[in-house]
Amino acid sequence: MANPDVPQDVGPVSFRGNQSRSASAFQLDDLSKAIIENLQQDGRRSYAAIGKSVGLSEAAVRQRVQRMVDAEVMQIVAVTDPMQLGFARQAMIGIRCTGDTTKIAERLAAIESVDYVVLTAGSFDAIVEVVCEDDDSLLDVLNTKIRACPGVISTDTLVYLKLVKQQYNWGTR
Repeated sequence: MANPDVPQDVGPVSFRGNQSRSASAFQLDDLSKAIIENLQQDGRRSYAAIGKSVGLSEAAVRQRVQRMVDAEVMQIVAVTDPMQLGFARQAMIGIRCTGDTTKIAERLAAIESVDYVVLTAGSFDAIVEVVCEDDDSLLDVLNTKIRACPGVISTDTLVYLKLVKQQYNWGTR
């Protein structure tokens, strides 16, 4: 019998870095790259200030930003500190699977505590990051959701002890 807590039939999931319509189909010129770099320095910077910085009008910056968001080239989000929000346990989980790893990744992505999913080559077929309230919540996610997901053979959990560096400003190269 299927576990009701584990999504069985999952539709399309928006993955970070989804290449279906984004960077491969969207050409970034130097102005768009400069806009991205401005937003990576300060996501609250006004379109007028960015326009002055890159030599465009406020309206032109707004249109370019909207086109990049629509094409999934970038997201503008608030990055939080999970510890400050009551999520004291984070972990990276390496997963070995059998079957269609894309479908398994979609099921894993549908789990609320999972905030990052990648398919990999090497020792693991997939790696997920989870953000949980405490060790009991992590154990519950592992046992009743991730390990119960059809196709998951084994997991290897790396519990975070301290976050030393996390950045999102690698630029546009």
